[in-house]
Amino acid sequence: MSRRMEEARQWVTRLYLLLLCMNKARLRSLPKKKAAFVEPMECLSVSKLPDGPQWLYEIKLDGYRALAVQSNGVTLFSRRRKSLNRQFPYIVEALASLPAGTVVDGELVGLDDSGRPDFNLLQNYQAGASRIHYYFFDLLCYRDRDLTRLPLFERRALLKSLTIRDKRVRIADFVQASATALLLAVRQQGLEGIVGKRKDSLYEPGKRSGAWIKYRVNRGQELVIGGYMPGAHGVDSIIVGYYKGDALIYVARVRNGFVPASRRSVFEQLRPLVTPTCSFANLPDTRKSRWGDALDAETMKKCVWVTPELVARIEFLEWTEADHLRHSKFMGLRDDKDARSVVKE
Repeated sequence: MSRRMEEARQWVTRLYLLLLCMNKARLRSLPKKKAAFVEPMECLSVSKLPDGPQWLYEIKLDGYRALAVQSNGVTLFSRRRKSLNRQFPYIVEALASLPAGTVVDGELVGLDDSGRPDFNLLQNYQAGASRIHYYFFDLLCYRDRDLTRLPLFERRALLKSLTIRDKRVRIADFVQASATALLLAVRQQGLEGIVGKRKDSLYEPGKRSGAWIKYRVNRGQELVIGGYMPGAHGVDSIIVGYYKGDALIYVARVRNGFVPASRRSVFEQLRPLVTPTCSFANLPDTRKSRWGDALDAETMKKCVWVTPELVARIEFLEWTEADHLRHSKFMGLRDDKDARSVVKE
């Protein structure tokens, strides 16, 4: 399988070189656009990967989505347009050689000793600075020329032409191979999942059109924190859910995955958001739970409610018939995601 994937990668590289020559000539005909923040294009969650020559696949990176804009200096933006320069100054420094008028889309990723993504390293970005890298996978603006209306394959060809010699910055690789073979490899290596992109796809800012898709191998997703149960270190458990239209739907109380330091950190971020009102549309829980985690009216008296602004990454064993999570575990906060964009995956 690895030999076939390597042959496919070499074929893609040769085609890239051909497209690069064509694209440099085309750049002059593209509309001018000053380099600035672009709302990231989103991936649609799928339960089955499509197969076929029109799809390109990438390993799903377990990190923070980030856009880098080079315009009179580099600004690293979160997907919510928040500057990340203060948190990741060494990545900003590494991107200083980007050509003026450039916008790249990518992911901040912490790598453990074996080179595997570790989301917790991003939570402790100061202590783990040397382990955090920036992978870019798309080029949206180049020398103040708008590339979003070019097909992905052509944008990637231009992306390959960027020369960044700092080891903290890398171009995310992709393959054009069997989805089944790639999925097997991802499962064997214990990675998070796969992203698929149509190679003719245009860049659609803020859209989740299905031209880009994601398939999770592990069971987990982002969920919104709407309250918590107090404990010795501020938070004993968090109360989480997802949006269904305008309604916030409760799915779990999450207690596992915390250590004293993370309980205190989450508590400090939740404290300014305290509100007397419960935001969950389906509480109190009137059905008895086999797992003893039902939030009935009596239990709710012990809860502290918060304005649903913070997003947590949660892993779990399965969804129950009552649309609740079984054996859930807190993995970290996601300050790069808008709470209102969180839906059931």
